[in-house]
Amino acid sequence: MLDIKLVRENTSLVRENLKKRNNPEKLKLLDELLKVDTEWRKLQTQTNSLKQKRNQLSIDVARSKRMGKPAKKELAEAKKVDALIQKNDKKLAKLETKGRMLLLSIPNLLHGSVPVGEDENDSIEVRRWGEPPQFDFRPKSHLEILQDLDLIDVERGAKVAGERFYYLKGDLVLLDLALQKFALDVLRKVGFTIIEPPLMIKRKPYEGVIDLSDFEMVTYKIEGEDAYMIATSEHPISAMFMDEILEGNKLPLLFAGISPCFRKEVGAHGKYTKGLFRTHHFNKVEQFVFCLPEQSWKLHEDIQRNCELLYQSLGLHYRVVNVCTGDIGNIAAKKYDTEFWMADGKFREIGSNSNCTDYQARRLGIRYREGEGKPVKGFVHTLNNTALATSRTMIAIIEQFQQRDGSVVIPKVLRPYMFGIEKLEKK
Repeated sequence: MLDIKLVRENTSLVRENLKKRNNPEKLKLLDELLKVDTEWRKLQTQTNSLKQKRNQLSIDVARSKRMGKPAKKELAEAKKVDALIQKNDKKLAKLETKGRMLLLSIPNLLHGSVPVGEDENDSIEVRRWGEPPQFDFRPKSHLEILQDLDLIDVERGAKVAGERFYYLKGDLVLLDLALQKFALDVLRKVGFTIIEPPLMIKRKPYEGVIDLSDFEMVTYKIEGEDAYMIATSEHPISAMFMDEILEGNKLPLLFAGISPCFRKEVGAHGKYTKGLFRTHHFNKVEQFVFCLPEQSWKLHEDIQRNCELLYQSLGLHYRVVNVCTGDIGNIAAKKYDTEFWMADGKFREIGSNSNCTDYQARRLGIRYREGEGKPVKGFVHTLNNTALATSRTMIAIIEQFQQRDGSVVIPKVLRPYMFGIEKLEKK
């Protein structure tokens, strides 16, 4: 979340930021936040004055008692003041809760390089790598190919678990596992610590890392418990140091999170949902970074290069877009989407890369100091990047490397992880 002091003193900056995001509802929330904050500050000032008065009355009562004089008047006044303070404290608590929820709903400040626009069509292509495959036959979708090869069963997945669940079979399972191990090996070599996080997370830390407007649409709640299934390893990793102070001389901390991911995808109506593309459960390797504020923009580019190195090593044709203001979401100050080419000729997202600056860390209370015993300097910056989401990466491999006979060539870098298997093909 933003610093409330920033919102108070630079309201025009925050308001202009919301206009760029093309979200009039957030402007209304900002006005409501300012109203609540003004009321809170006014009441806090009154309460502080009452507490000073109570302290003075306590001194007066003690003095009267020492002098053997009655203090009925002072005691009666002190009782009234106490009652007012208790009443005000209850009001202040309610205003603080309301103000925090409103502040959590105000998006992060955008970086100046984010293109202004209304939706994904206004995002700007930064670069592309490779060339689309040239087929001398009609290319099929990944789902057609996998069903022909008997490597997926979506019908029984739906029967057992519901729509957009599936059974992976045979060598496709090996491909999924190979992608995970390949990504972890590459990231480990460039200094990332591998993390397998809890697959459930409590509500409080979850509110620190996720856009509250997406909460019910994204997360699966465990009935009767303060527990939610994670939508990505980013979330439990970002909350790992909640309410802690990190040593600045040990930053950045680089983590490669590996986990299954669980998403309701309630807001996916009208979006591309075929086959493995947008499912309720998938596996992913995530880059996550805690760093000093002055390190974050360089690291944003570094982790983008890391994921592109993975796609290039796999030989995949992709492009990178700088996501526009109307499509970026509330948490990020800047976001790159990496999009892969599909057999229908369209590019679709394979991963994203966000610099969240201090927005998540402020929510979670993750601060830093220059060294042990030194004063706290501020909040760390956090960044997250989809190194490899295996489902979409498998789509890219299957659709880009499909052959006339219906087989799929496995990228050479993955073959050592797959017992030397060179193709997905009929057995």
